[in-house]
Parts: sequence; C-alpha cells; structure tokens
Amino acid sequence: MYATTEATYDFAKKFSHYKDFYLKHNDLYFSKLGFGTFKKEPYKEENYTFDYKDALKSAIRGGINVIDTAINYRYQQSEREVGELLGELFASGEVEREELIVCSKGGFIPLDFPFPKNPYEWIEDNIIKKDYARADDIELDQHCMTPKFLKASLEKSLENLQIRCLDIYFLHNPETQLQKLGTKRFLKKIEEIFALFEALVAEGKMRSYGVAVWNAFTYDENNSEHINIESLCDIALKVGGEHHHFKYIQLPFNIAKTEGYRVKNQKMKDGCYYTLLDAARKLTLGVIGSSSLLAMNLFKSSFKPEVGYLLDKDMRLASDIELALQFVRSTKGIITSLFSSKASEHVRSNLNIANINAAPASRYDLLYRLSK
Repeated sequence: MYATTEATYDFAKKFSHYKDFYLKHNDLYFSKLGFGTFKKEPYKEENYTFDYKDALKSAIRGGINVIDTAINYRYQQSEREVGELLGELFASGEVEREELIVCSKGGFIPLDFPFPKNPYEWIEDNIIKKDYARADDIELDQHCMTPKFLKASLEKSLENLQIRCLDIYFLHNPETQLQKLGTKRFLKKIEEIFALFEALVAEGKMRSYGVAVWNAFTYDENNSEHINIESLCDIALKVGGEHHHFKYIQLPFNIAKTEGYRVKNQKMKDGCYYTLLDAARKLTLGVIGSSSLLAMNLFKSSFKPEVGYLLDKDMRLASDIELALQFVRSTKGIITSLFSSKASEHVRSNLNIANINAAPASRYDLLYRLSK
C-alpha cells in the first residue's frame, strides 16, 4: 500500500476550511507543511528522552499528510517512532496508509540505539562482513552509497516504519562523496544507484525516488560539491526511460536561506542559468524544503515589522515561528516544507498558518528587496 490520488485528495477534503494548504504534484495531494524528524547531535542523551509520536499524531490530526524521516536520524529511533504511531493509527482506522505520503532516506550509516560501544565494530559486523560495502566505500566513517548498502538500508527502513512501500526514497547527501570520487566517477555511481532504485520501484518497495542535499544544489557550479540537477534527470532517463521515477529533490529553504529562489546557478542544455526552483520546474521535479526553521536559529532576534506585514497583512499570526512557516508555505515552486517538533501544542500553533491564505507573489517578492 502507498499514497494514492484519491486517498490524499480525500484527506485534504477533511480540511476544506484551510486556505491554500494542499498542492497536487505527481497525482498526489501534499500538505504545504510536512512533519520532519531530524534532530541535531544525535549522540546527546536528551535526544532519546522524548519521542515524536504525540507531535506526529497532532500533525496528522491537524491536516499534515507528509512525513519525512531517514534511517540515521537518532540512530533509527525516528523511523521506529513513526512506524509505531502509524501502526496505531492504521489499526484504529483513524487514518489510512493511502492518505499519507511517507518519505525516508538512505546513505548515512545508521548505527543503532542504544549507541554501540564501538561503532567501528558495528560497521564491520553490519556492513563490511555482510558484503554491503568495502571499507574504502565508506567516507568519513559515516557515509556509504553502494547499491547493496542502499538496498539493505531501504529494507531496514521499511521494517522500522512498519510499511511495505515508501512513497519517496531519497539518496541522502551524496555530495559527501563527490570530492573524493570526482565528477565522472560520481555520476557513474549515481547511475548505478538510480538503476537500483528503478528496480526497487518495480519490486513495489518504493513509488518514486529523489536526492536530498544540503548546499549541493545551490552552490556555485565551480564549487567541489555542486550538483547539476539536469544531469541527474539525464541519468534517470538513461536508466529508467521516459517514465523513470526520479521525481523529487530536497534541500534546505527558509527565510534566511533563500538561494534556491534567487541564485541562478543551475546551467541547463539551452546554455542559460536558472535558479534551482526554476530549473526544477522546467524538469518537473517536485521540491521539498527542509530546515524551514533552521533548527530555531532564525529567532535569535525578532523579525522586522515589515516582514510580518508582507506575510500576514491582517496580523493574524502570533509569532515569528508562524511567520517563518508562512514564508516557506508561500514560496512558489516548493510543494511542501518540513518542520520538526516534539510538542503537540507547538504543532497545533504552527498549523495556524493553514487558516489564512498564502502571501501573494507581489508581497512575497518584496521581502527580497527588503533584504538587499
């Protein structure tokens, strides 16, 4: 089972009083906010004294149907908590699997919780001895993207999430190995991975796939970690044909990190340079924005009053957090923007933005003039 057009549409109809909060892409209806499960510094004990289950339940009950995680988040605990909560909701009939768009990622070595006493032994026992990869396939003791490792990671993610099929599976931060491999070998590796992902789509273990990065899509083309998204589409076309399943990309986008909207760094075959969002639109790739609140680092000082007016002229939003989410929700070209919270009350307050319209393009663009 997986997300379907009809079920995601029916989910959206339950919240017909919301304004501009659902968007159709690739025949699925996405909530404009998605629930993320990333937490910095996973080795900190405090990251295991809470779980995301109550907050995620509030998100789903509040109209969010996009859930994003990764096998390495909190050493597999984030995936497991999502799986436990979804299992409860599916069993009770409160929500159907087909209503939710569930995404995960593979590429980083997940380790496990409780944290192994010797992580190098864990890597030896769980990756190298199982012939998923050789030692020299692993970069910085943390990243691996051999096809065998990624296949095993996907299957473990499905087990953790207690589902049979992911709606979107992302190759996670492949730029980690770009400098080591060099562009030619890197693109060859991507070809192997996309061929694997097409096979896994055929097996029914994922519906589509994508690439999730940090700065790789927005760096200048001369940067050693720059990735050109048209080259990824060319590889997908080569291995999967016209009906390939490379459908999504993910990158950070927030009110302080707007390069994807304003920097023309993606060169296309016509010889012109485009912003990441414009290039993705031309290539029909769905863009998912991550780090919408920049791990709360956006709020070290208050937003200017003009920001509040441009995003919410009737002053209905109560906090800078809501304004920051209103900003990403209003960005043309992003289908959903992820935020993370462990508190149900914060999720509910964040969803206040669903009760007002997105900021119109004329006011949204004025924000960029103010920042100059």
